[in-house]
Amino acid sequence: MSTDATPPDQVAHVLTEALPYIRRFHGQTVVVKYGGNAMVDDELKRGFARDVVLMKLVGINPVIVHGGGPQIGELLERIGKKSEFVQGMRVTDAETMDVVEMVLGGLVNKEIVSLINTHGGRAVGLSGKDGGLIRAQRLTLTRPGPAEQAPEILDIGHVGEVTGIDPALMALLDGADFIPVIAPIGVDEAGVSYNINADLVAGHLARTLQAEKLILMTNTAGILDDDGQLLTGLDAERVRDLIADGTIHGGMLPKVDCALDAVSHGVGATTIIDGRVSHALLLELFTDSGVGTLIHGADARVS
Repeated sequence: MSTDATPPDQVAHVLTEALPYIRRFHGQTVVVKYGGNAMVDDELKRGFARDVVLMKLVGINPVIVHGGGPQIGELLERIGKKSEFVQGMRVTDAETMDVVEMVLGGLVNKEIVSLINTHGGRAVGLSGKDGGLIRAQRLTLTRPGPAEQAPEILDIGHVGEVTGIDPALMALLDGADFIPVIAPIGVDEAGVSYNINADLVAGHLARTLQAEKLILMTNTAGILDDDGQLLTGLDAERVRDLIADGTIHGGMLPKVDCALDAVSHGVGATTIIDGRVSHALLLELFTDSGVGTLIHGADARVS
């Protein structure tokens, strides 16, 4: 017998604590943006796959949207192409877009699907181009020009924004008990492909599917105050105050914008969690304390 096995009374406590959350989320959709260290550390990758399978087994409908920026950058470097960023967005010419589709729609997507299936799930990998799932248009960025001149329009190539989500394919997969794993690539009416920020895609999916929860996995503990303490249970007014006083800044701003947009359009709550924590998904969904920063709408339950 193993000497480091969890004592039975602790197992019973964990299961008892999880029961009301399993009941609450049963039959509900939870959209997860999967990224950061959780996508590169082998043990965290396996843990994520097990967590997703468990979610499905207890009656939750997980929908996974993944990133892959580091992997794209690595392949571009290997072929001798330098990555260039403007306002945090990767400049994506036609050649870079080919690499993006190869990495996101192929290598990364299929690895996630394989891991989930290896651990007992039934995952299906999709690009946003499949079945017209993600409709997109070219993202327009501007830069202020000299006084009394119009802002400069920046051309960053095949970088897009979501114009619409077709939920029919999600409903079909859910009805057949599959777990969708989605690469954030969209297509416009002319058939042109676009690389889209995975947080934005996850947010739009959560809105369209009226998800009970949107979970954004990051490489930080969540939103921290000036003393480094985790902030949670935030409503829109409190979030805006934290932006105004500079507590929320930099790379956290787009994630918070995504969270606010989701809860203002019917998503039950958004949580920004630390993907570096083992089994962060289960801790957030099935424990009283949760992990990370929860942002809720005006009439949402804070739990």
